Amino acid sequence: MSIREMCDAFDVTPRTLRFYESKELLFPKREGQKRLFTKRDRARLKLIIRGKRFGFSLEEIRQLLDLYHVNDQQQTQMNRTLEIAHDRLSDLQAQRYEMDSAINDLREQIKWGEKIAASVNQTRKAAE
Repeated sequence: MSIREMCDAFDVTPRTLRFYESKELLFPKREGQKRLFTKRDRARLKLIIRGKRFGFSLEEIRQLLDLYHVNDQQQTQMNRTLEIAHDRLSDLQAQRYEMDSAINDLREQIKWGEKIAASVNQTRKAAE
C-alpha cells in the first residue's frame, strides 16, 4: 500500500506514519521517494492504533511488537502484553474512580450554588 492508501485505510495522517517509521514501529519498503507498506506494516499499524487507544506508550508498543520474533509461538509477547494490559486497566479504573468522585463533588457544588442563587432571588423579590 502507498502512504495515501494507508492513511485512508487507518484514518491517520502521513505525518503519523512517518513518525511511527522514525520510532522504528513501521518499516515500509522504499522505491525512490515512495514508501510502500507491506501486510506486516498494516498488521503492526493496527496493533499500534489499538495500543494507543488503550493508553500504552509507544515504547511499550515497540517492545511488544519486537517480541513477535521470539521463537516461542508468541508466548513471551502474549505474557508481556497481558502484564501491561493488567497494569493499564488498573490505571484506567483508578482514573475512572477519580473522575466519578470529581463529577459527584461538582454535582453537589452545583446543587448548593443553585440553592444559594434561588434564595438570593427570593430575598430580592420579597424586598421589591
